[in-house]
Amino acid sequence: MSTPQQTRTGVTLDVDHSDAAYRAWLKEAVRRVQADANRSADTHLLQFPLPERWGIDLYLKDESTHPTGSLKHRLARSLFLYGLCNGWIRPGRPVIEASSGSTAVSEAYFAKLIGVPFIAVMPRTTSAEKIRLIEFHAGRCHFVDDPRTMYEESARLAAETGGHYMDQFTYAERATDWRGNNNIAESIFRQLRLERFPEPAWIVATAGTGGTSATLARYVHYMQYDTRVCVADPENSCFFEGWTTGDPDVTCDCGSRIEGIGRPRMEPSFVPGAIDRMMKVPDAASVAAVRALERAIGRKAGGSTGTGLWSALKIVAEMVSEGRQGSVVTLLCDPGDRYLDKYYSDAWLAAQGLDIEPYTTAIDSLLATGVWPD
Repeated sequence: MSTPQQTRTGVTLDVDHSDAAYRAWLKEAVRRVQADANRSADTHLLQFPLPERWGIDLYLKDESTHPTGSLKHRLARSLFLYGLCNGWIRPGRPVIEASSGSTAVSEAYFAKLIGVPFIAVMPRTTSAEKIRLIEFHAGRCHFVDDPRTMYEESARLAAETGGHYMDQFTYAERATDWRGNNNIAESIFRQLRLERFPEPAWIVATAGTGGTSATLARYVHYMQYDTRVCVADPENSCFFEGWTTGDPDVTCDCGSRIEGIGRPRMEPSFVPGAIDRMMKVPDAASVAAVRALERAIGRKAGGSTGTGLWSALKIVAEMVSEGRQGSVVTLLCDPGDRYLDKYYSDAWLAAQGLDIEPYTTAIDSLLATGVWPD
């Protein structure tokens, strides 16, 4: 819209907000975040032992080896670069995130790396170890009693402090370069290149923001692979119901017991049309699967790893039943030492009313006989 003065004189309006000090800070912040990626070797692709006669290989992409110990390190790096390059993250102003733990740990790390404050808005039930890790990286924890209020409380704190609400649940699928740039999908396929089945039949992911499953599915489609993508959803999460019914407004009344995945609403970063299949996994099955993983490869992992592994094992059972050979990939999302008081505690299982024995028996039966019990 022209001003009256501009209309009379024909003067070109010109407002320059250039800030040399801010641009110097921004260049240094981006350099530090990118340098972190250069220092970090790619994560490993581990094999879960299956009987050789099946002709099936099961892999876990071990995201626990990132500097902050989880899959969310990739997401946090992408979100920080996205926020910095958009001009949203500013020197001296806090970054605020709604997170049940692992994303907050990783974002606290990057906030400290570039020298800005960090506040994690999280449920009061978040594990003590994750709280310790956030605070180790100089982050501050802000607790809410109802997980459904995390979004509003994060936005309120951002407005109150002049900071930036990172909002992983909206921006996860936008911030990640799904065409490549060493994203998790490109890394998986590169590491499988010399394996006997380099193009997996299935990749199994879990959904917290939905960004990882979107990245995997988009990359598969972009590269014209035949790989299918399955998303495993825990109890107390609405992704499965929203995907099966096509209802973007579906909600549930309580938070997930499997930290880091499952949401009480359909998050904007979850892209239903990109994925091929979903499974609703009982929480007791998730716990049984991570304990089976420890028995198989000697590694403890978080509950979300168990959710994906349970679904991957069901797919393996289908392939065995149908006489199909090939490979299946799922994710080792974070280490189990963050959850010793939960998924590895029999007292916690009893308090939650979870009986893992039938699911443990199912896994043992599959590995011994190749048959998934009815």
